[in-house]
Amino acid sequence: MSTPLQAKNTAAFYVQSIISFGVALAAMAIAVALLPVDPWIRSFLALGLLYLVTASFTLAKCVRDKQETTEVVSRVDQARLDKLLTEHDPFRTPKP
Repeated sequence: MSTPLQAKNTAAFYVQSIISFGVALAAMAIAVALLPVDPWIRSFLALGLLYLVTASFTLAKCVRDKQETTEVVSRVDQARLDKLLTEHDPFRTPKP
């Protein structure tokens, strides 16, 4: 049969991704807060920033789900092929 899937990312990569996201979000929030414009413009930019963050999470989830679906279908196809190969006997005589 096929080998189980192994994690491709390390814990350090996850930590670095979380820190990077936090720094980028904090920098943008500070930039919007300190921008020398009217409060309604600042509010509009802050709302846009929040919308961008939620859209990024949604896109990441969709991409992950699509990849997992592809892997599951691939594993099912591989299991079917493995079963056919194990049942195949090239030296068996055909039944009349």
